[in-house]
This record gives sequence, C-alpha cells and structure tokens, in this order.
Amino acid sequence: MPASSEVTRLLAAASDGDDAALDALLPLLYTELHALAHRQRQRQRGPATLNTTALLHEAYEKLAHADGRYANRSHFFRIAAQAMRQILVDYARRRLAAKRGGGDAAATFEDGGFAPDSRPEEIVALDEALVQLAQLSERQARVVELRYFAGFTLPEVADLLGISSATAWRDWVAAQAWLQQALGEG
Repeated sequence: MPASSEVTRLLAAASDGDDAALDALLPLLYTELHALAHRQRQRQRGPATLNTTALLHEAYEKLAHADGRYANRSHFFRIAAQAMRQILVDYARRRLAAKRGGGDAAATFEDGGFAPDSRPEEIVALDEALVQLAQLSERQARVVELRYFAGFTLPEVADLLGISSATAWRDWVAAQAWLQQALGEG
C-alpha cells in the first residue's frame, strides 16, 4: 500500500492540474482499487460476466479521465465508489436491454454485497431508490454506495466519510430499512 503522505501529495498536485501527478497516482492506488473490485465480485452469485479486471479497468478509465480534482484519499475512494456504481448500473441496464436477465439467484440487500449478474432490474431499481434516498439523507446514500457498490466494510466507510463506526452502522441499518421498503422487499 502506498504511503498516505505520497498519495496526499499527488492528489494535491493532481487537483492543481498536474497531469503527471495523476498519472503517477493511479498506478499507486491500482492495488487498492483491484482489492475493492475483487471483494465486490466475490460477493456475486452465479457466473461472472463482468469480472474483477473488467470492473477495475472501467473504473480506472473513469478515474483517469475525470477532472483530477480529489481533495484527499477519502474523496478519491468516494469517487471510485461512484464510478463503480455507474459501471454496474450501466451494465445492468445493458443486460436488461438485451433481455438476458434469466433465472439467476436474486441478490438480497442485507448481504451488503452486490450481484450484478443476478437480476439487472433489481440493480436499476436500487440505483433509482438510492437517488431518492440521497434526497432524504445524502450520507446514508453514500454509506450504501460505498458498502454495496464498492464493497467497503463499515469501518472503512466510516473512515472514508469521516464519521464514527457507530454512526456508519446506524446509517447502514436505517438505509437498509428504507431501501427494503422502497424496493418492496418487506
């Protein structure tokens, strides 16, 4: 894992428009991004058609072509989680459009994991519900995004959002309850 001070220095330089700093930063964080993508894919049920490497490379592409304005390491990983969410939701939408949803096992929200190959309609519905949740509680929506779409643990989510682990847990439980009701999961 790269030294936090080096990451912070490169993030600051990238935010100031230094493209070379961004070019140096992304390879340093590649291992951490790969671990996130791998954790995410391990939670999947059924055969993987969007594998760890594909998810990572698409997220990496989005981050490399972003405006490079990252306030700090936590901000970078929050942006990475948003990129993974966009990729996975777009993937689900493409699957829906191609009518390849099939009879895979359903994902359950309680798992804290995400199975994008299971039922793409559930993923699209979750994304739409998260947009609504963000209007009520932006932080709860971010907790879900970081945990569910990027695979961060609750202590990691707390660290990334600058909140206590207890607050992250409360937000996670409240968001689960709201989303289950919004998605009709009882």
